[in-house]
Amino acid sequence: HIQEMIHLVEILLEKGFAYSTPLAIYFDVDKKEDYTKLSGQDLSKNISHAGHGEISDPDKKHPYDFALWFFKAGAHAQALQTWMSPFASPLVDNGEGFPGWHIECSAMSHRYLGATFDIHMGGIEHIPVHHTNEIAQSESAFGVPMSNLWMHNEHLLVNGGKMSKSEGTSYLLSDILDKGYSALDLRYFFLQAHYRSKQNFTWDALSASKNALQTIYSKLIELRSQTQDEPGTIIESFSQSFKEAISDDINVPQALGIFHQVLKYGDTPANILATIYDMDQVLGLNLQTYEASIIDVPKKVHELLKERKNAREQKNWQRSDELREQISNLGFIVSDTNGEQKIEKK
Repeated sequence: HIQEMIHLVEILLEKGFAYSTPLAIYFDVDKKEDYTKLSGQDLSKNISHAGHGEISDPDKKHPYDFALWFFKAGAHAQALQTWMSPFASPLVDNGEGFPGWHIECSAMSHRYLGATFDIHMGGIEHIPVHHTNEIAQSESAFGVPMSNLWMHNEHLLVNGGKMSKSEGTSYLLSDILDKGYSALDLRYFFLQAHYRSKQNFTWDALSASKNALQTIYSKLIELRSQTQDEPGTIIESFSQSFKEAISDDINVPQALGIFHQVLKYGDTPANILATIYDMDQVLGLNLQTYEASIIDVPKKVHELLKERKNAREQKNWQRSDELREQISNLGFIVSDTNGEQKIEKK
């Protein structure tokens, strides 16, 4: 909303946190005493002008001052998307220009979330510049903290290095789907790393995640076949441990480990299902949706799966193979992964 961005710039000008030049309106970082409180940087220790490209505005006070509004002049004289504004520049009519990169985020968050909101997220690369500047302009304008909590995700690597278009490792979700993986396969892959830790994407790792998720689905089929549709009760000890893991800086990998403990726990199938469905409200693996999709598996197949599991536990491999053949004759393929039966339609 362009008018809200303009209004925010007006507030910063009125409060003395911003100044105007013929080319732009800048936020004066010297006016914000705790400007680097998010990053912890000491700007005075930086080498003079190091890391800064050509300074095309001679009237800019400091290299770190950032633009709130660019006039359609100088390097931006050919800008295609511009608006009229109440700001004045001898180089343009009616203050024509466009907002700076950071101001739009502050304007949107203020409109939809208020002057202060609970959680602001982003990648760690946003800490030293973008989020630092968001905080500076928002808190200077409204006089209250912008966000109560800042959470920054570490980088996702590909084959041990940065994503790179030139190397063909900058993947889209469509690339994942085209190779036969589902969005939930990718989600399960992401769940295995803490958001503060780097994670390395490889196709082998994604295949392992796909197999792990299929094992969960197979266990789900097995448990459902044993419940007789009776309602289950959430196992409180596991539920509490799960909540504690999530409450510990969103420790999803630990929570996922607890989830797997439940799948192997010696409680009734109905209670296990109730517990993992409750945990899936956080994990988002759509397990109940998957259960709805497997109701087409005939009761006879469920019974054969149960009998086959018993045969394998007794190491009766001949009987296990006979049951596999019977299941196949009913239109389903059964395979074994890490001691679990996996079933799918032919």
